[in-house]
Amino acid sequence: MRLKFLDRESERARLQRTFSRREGSLCCLYGRRRCGKSRLIAEVLPKRSSVYYVGDEREPSLQRAALASACAALLQGFDRVTYPDWASLLERWWREAPGGTVLALDEFPSIASSSRELPSILQKLIDRHPSKAIHLVIAGSSQRMMQGLVLDATAPLYGRAREIINVEPLGAGWLGSAFGFTRSIDAVEAYALWGGIPLYWELASDYRSSREAMEDLVLDPMGVLHSEPRRLLLDDIRETAQAASVLALIGQGCNRISEIAARMEKPVTSLTRPLSRLLDLGLVRRDQPFKVSQQSSKKTLYRIDDPFLAFWFRYVEPNRSRLEAGKLQAVAREIEKDLPVHRGAIWETLVRRSVPRLSIDGREWGAANRWWGGGSDKKPIEIDVVAESVDGKALLVGEVKWTVDARELDRARYALRGKTARFPLAGRYDRVIERVFAANATGRRQENLIAADEVLSALK
Repeated sequence: MRLKFLDRESERARLQRTFSRREGSLCCLYGRRRCGKSRLIAEVLPKRSSVYYVGDEREPSLQRAALASACAALLQGFDRVTYPDWASLLERWWREAPGGTVLALDEFPSIASSSRELPSILQKLIDRHPSKAIHLVIAGSSQRMMQGLVLDATAPLYGRAREIINVEPLGAGWLGSAFGFTRSIDAVEAYALWGGIPLYWELASDYRSSREAMEDLVLDPMGVLHSEPRRLLLDDIRETAQAASVLALIGQGCNRISEIAARMEKPVTSLTRPLSRLLDLGLVRRDQPFKVSQQSSKKTLYRIDDPFLAFWFRYVEPNRSRLEAGKLQAVAREIEKDLPVHRGAIWETLVRRSVPRLSIDGREWGAANRWWGGGSDKKPIEIDVVAESVDGKALLVGEVKWTVDARELDRARYALRGKTARFPLAGRYDRVIERVFAANATGRRQENLIAADEVLSALK
């Protein structure tokens, strides 16, 4: 089922504003595959004055013929000529296309990989015709190549782009709109499996249940998403084996760089580059205690930042041989037993991400982190959510639960009060605010309880 177009209001407004300019412009869209770049382009392109073309791996001559055919829908007879090179095709386009026309080249890295002269040709045309309102959009899933084409100071198109938009996964708050959920906890459970990738949502919407979708799309070796992580890594990483190994180990609970290195039998220094690349791509994140410097490697834990990849490397990757052998139902039953642990970790992450967008106790808050370490009594404690108010005067301390009723809420409050009393940093603030966050809260809504509907509303 094709889902309705969700969010992207700011991206759409930026592109539409650029297309209305009287001078020519270049817009660059990049981001991981299946995030909705093509759908966004389709939504904003002016219907009667635009050409949309998707690049592929064919020979340049065949791609030029295909692009000329697309251009012919706007410029009659444009495809009756055989263009010997990109310069002749694009120069004619710039010369004959009416003002205000948009040319969108999707999957641009695929075209540029076999036609390395193309960025330089586009640069010359943009520089030669600055006053003619010919707008160019280039988009691609290879973030490495797209950034190299536009953001690298040595690249031909550097400094030419009017808009450079990183199309990121949708926030968890949009899942309710996508699936029509009436309960917020259903949206949290779906997000824990599919993350914020619109196409995954679209594929899953055709199934009667999450388990059926999980089995058919992800666990089944013939499923559309069974090998998705491999394709995702191939877009942006030259040596995928090491990156995949790092993700596999993190997915299995190796969260310190020293643990990862030991399991791979490599020196820690050899992992700096692949980890840095995974961090840049948004596939992995650093988890550090509140108020601990990012330079402190001893306290740093690494987590898979994408829910779908976290699910895949936790459950699919270690069971691939069994799944290939047809043990799908047995693996699915084992996953169902452990799935609450995975969902709980994703819910905690959503809570921390929502804090800077929530007004709690009438205050605005900075980034939220976990905290772990020795308490004032030297005994270890862990706190799920810690954040400082924007004015620096108050401290938020939170406990994250999956389900609470009135009795469980009282126990969570009591435990949180004890942690706060032992928290070494609490004494630095004028006021400490304690809150319990619950994905599924039953009974009467309590003042110091923040439920899933508030968290998801903040993540739109």
